[in-house]
Amino acid sequence: MCTRVHANLFPLTDTDLANGWSALHNQAHNGMALQQNSNRLAFADPEFMFRRETRGIRMQLELLKPDLAQIERGIENTVVVYGSARFVDLEQAEQQLADAQASGDAQRIAVAERAVRNAHRYEQARAFTRIVAADSLNQPPEERLYICTGGGPGIMEAANRGAHDVGAPSIGLNIELPHEQNGNRFISPDLSFKFHYFALRKMHFMMRAKALVAFPGGFGTLDELFEVLTLMQTGKTHSVPVILFGTEFWKRLLNIDLMIEEGTISPKDLQLFRYTDDPVEAWALIKQFHAGGW
Repeated sequence: MCTRVHANLFPLTDTDLANGWSALHNQAHNGMALQQNSNRLAFADPEFMFRRETRGIRMQLELLKPDLAQIERGIENTVVVYGSARFVDLEQAEQQLADAQASGDAQRIAVAERAVRNAHRYEQARAFTRIVAADSLNQPPEERLYICTGGGPGIMEAANRGAHDVGAPSIGLNIELPHEQNGNRFISPDLSFKFHYFALRKMHFMMRAKALVAFPGGFGTLDELFEVLTLMQTGKTHSVPVILFGTEFWKRLLNIDLMIEEGTISPKDLQLFRYTDDPVEAWALIKQFHAGGW
């Protein structure tokens, strides 16, 4: 509340801070030379802000900026969708297959056939978030659920796209990578955030999450999934429904029975998640959890 009050009483545009930012912007975009280090405002000194010693400040800002933006939009509840960045939609996959078949290259055909199989996962993710977003639009604003993804291509794009299909806003928490991943075109422009720190991005995934749905994916998906399961298992965060979408994939990948047999997890840990292969069932499981648990 204090943040909002101060923001209203002292708008940034009416302070010397805005002038400092304007000066930095002019230097960056108009070819103006930066002043000597000692003569710059600390927050407008990029060399100072990127020092190792100011990492804590950068982390605070990276936590605060997306949080304030979502508070201002009234976003308090999200459904987070994880999954591979490598899947494409069915139309693209079928075109890839047609091109591969025309080439006669057996290896290329095999890769394209796999892309078609995985494209069905893209379409399921899109269908799932379309259901969630459409249902949520009928709820009072304070009870609405917003789709939140990692902001990239593949399953993330599909999930943002499903919300976009029904005119619902959605969130993208993108990460700055060496190969420059950008936010997909279906994220609401004012809810497309970019992170430098994976840790802060993960915190934002969980801060408002009322459910997490993991579609097949790679190391990134597994990292995010196990982070959430660990936090819930250890009681470091509130419990939310975790849905593993794609039963065959997840059961082939994760030998949960072995972990129980070897005593590395408890049988009760099976209650942390559910499997499904159907977008409608996934949404029903989430509602069931919040209606009284599994």
